[in-house]
Amino acid sequence: MKTISKSGMMLALAGSLFLASCAGSYYVYNRPVEPLYERPAAPYAGAIWIDGDWAWQGGQYVYFRGHWASPRPGRVWMRGTWERGTRGYRWHRGYWR
Repeated sequence: MKTISKSGMMLALAGSLFLASCAGSYYVYNRPVEPLYERPAAPYAGAIWIDGDWAWQGGQYVYFRGHWASPRPGRVWMRGTWERGTRGYRWHRGYWR
């Protein structure tokens, strides 16, 4: 059985982290328009609304509607945002902070 050296493992880890950091960095020339829809009523008291999100599929950004979620103690939902750069627009997903 072959053994992998520490440097080989570190190189593999660094490569996977690099590739993971590249995921989701897709740019478009024109920022997509968020579709309008009616937010449903909260399913229970204290539910937190998570805004809709954009995901890269089939060479374009596709919109996924928002949803209700359980609150996370000590955390706040940060809404996703569009960032404009020299290459166009890029979506930054929402997250719990």
